[in-house]
Amino acid sequence: MRTEPTWRIPVGIIGLLVVLAIYGLVIANFVPEWIGHWPGLAQTPVYLVLGLIWLLPLKRFLIWMETGRWSPPD
Repeated sequence: MRTEPTWRIPVGIIGLLVVLAIYGLVIANFVPEWIGHWPGLAQTPVYLVLGLIWLLPLKRFLIWMETGRWSPPD
């Protein structure tokens, strides 16, 4: 457990917010053009998957914020 603050946490949070905002804008701008004419029940799984995809790299990113390494400690 860390006892002193590190620069990675505020930089990581700001970076995460920026990347999520860009991801959200890209999804909001381009996906409706492709699936906007689909029925609502068909659109739901697409938006559900796209809403969860950003979680895939989150574990490694949080590990980096805490330890400075991209892989879990051995």
